[in-house]
Amino acid sequence: MSGAGQPDGRPGTGFHGLMAALLASSAGIGLVFPLTSIYISDRLGLGGTGAGTYFVAMAAAGCAAAVLGGPRADRGSAAAVGAVGTTSLVLSYALLGAAGGSLPVTASGLLAGVGYGLQYAAITGVVTALVPAAGQRRAFVLRHVMTNAGMGLGATGGGLLLAAGRPAGTLPWLYEAAAAASVPLAVLFLLVHRRRRAAPAAPDGDAADREPDPPGYRTLLRSRPIALLMLAQALFATAGFTQIEATVPLLLHHGMGIGLAGVSAVTAGNALVLLLLQHPVARRLEGLAEEAALIAAPLLWCAAFGAGALATATDGTARTALLAAFAALFAIGEIAYSSAFFPLLVRFSGPASLGRGSALSSLAWSTGTAVGPPLGIAVVTATGTGTGWLALAAGAAAVLAVTLLLHRAAR
Repeated sequence: MSGAGQPDGRPGTGFHGLMAALLASSAGIGLVFPLTSIYISDRLGLGGTGAGTYFVAMAAAGCAAAVLGGPRADRGSAAAVGAVGTTSLVLSYALLGAAGGSLPVTASGLLAGVGYGLQYAAITGVVTALVPAAGQRRAFVLRHVMTNAGMGLGATGGGLLLAAGRPAGTLPWLYEAAAAASVPLAVLFLLVHRRRRAAPAAPDGDAADREPDPPGYRTLLRSRPIALLMLAQALFATAGFTQIEATVPLLLHHGMGIGLAGVSAVTAGNALVLLLLQHPVARRLEGLAEEAALIAAPLLWCAAFGAGALATATDGTARTALLAAFAALFAIGEIAYSSAFFPLLVRFSGPASLGRGSALSSLAWSTGTAVGPPLGIAVVTATGTGTGWLALAAGAAAVLAVTLLLHRAAR
C-alpha cells in the first residue's frame, strides 16, 4: 500500500484509506455511543451502578493507556500502537454485545479505554507520517470531519434500525456491528506499520542529527507553549465540544421548547456545515499562523453561543435563522480548531516526542469531557435559558484568553 504524499503536499492513498476506515469505525461507534448507559442499566439489568462502573473503568484505562502508549509511539511504532488500540475497541464492543453480567461489562469498559487511549496517542503521529508537512493542516481537518460525520451517520442509522425492529433484540447486534466496523481501521494501521518497517533505514551519517534522548512528560510540561496548549485542549473540551453535545440540547428542548426533531435538525446542520465547508475554510485558514487560527475557534464559538442567546428572545423565522447561525458558526470554529491544534501539537512536541505530546493531549481532553457535561448542565439549571447561553459564551471567552496567551508564548 502506497502511503507517500504527493509532491504538492496532497496526501497519498495511504492517508485516504486510513480516513475511509476511520469513517467506517466512527459510524460503527456512532451506532451505539448514545445508547450504552441505557443498554447496560436497562437491557442488561445492571442499573446505574453497572453503567457507572463501565464508564469509570473506561476513563481509568484510557488515561493509563495513553500515558503508556505515548513513549511506544515515539519509538517509531505509532501505527502499531494504533493497531493494538483499535483491536482493543473491536474486542470491547464484541464483548459488550454478548455480555450478560457485570464482569464482562467491566472488562469491556477496560478494553474500550485501552482502545481509545492508544488510538489517541498514535493517530497524530500516523497522520504526520503519511502526509507531507504542506498538507497536514487540511489532513487534520479531514480527520476531524470523518470522525464527526461517521458518528452522526452511525447514530442516525442506529436510531432507524431500533425504530424498525425490536429494540431488545436489536441492541446487542448493534454492538457486534460496531465491533466489525472497526476491523478495517485496525487492518489499515497494521498495513501502515508494516510498510514503514519495510522502508529503507536512514543512512548512518544521519545518526548525529537524531535526538538521542526524547523529552519525557515532565520536560514537555515545563515548556510554556506545551503547558498552555494542554490547558487550551482541556478547555476546548470543557467549554465547547461537550457543551454542544450535553448542554445545548437541554437549552433547546427544555429551555426554548424546541422538539426533538428540531434539536436533531440543529445537530444535523452543524454536521452539514462541517462537511460542506471543510475545504474552503481550511484553505483560508492556511493563510494564518496556526496559533492565530486557533484563536479563531473560541471567537467563533463566542459568536455562536451569542446567536443562541439572541434566539431565546425571538420566534419564527428569526429564531430559526439564529439557530442556523449557531450551528454554522460552531462548525466553522471546529474546523479552525482541527486545522490549528494538531499542527501546533506536532510543532511544540517535536517529532521525537509526538507520542508523549499526543498522550498529554488525550489526558487533557479526557479531563475536559469529564468536567464539561456536569458543569454545563449545573450552570444552565441554576441560571435559566438566556443566561445559560451567555454562560456558555463566557466559557468560550475563557478558552479565547488561553489561546491569546498561547499566541504570545509561541512567538
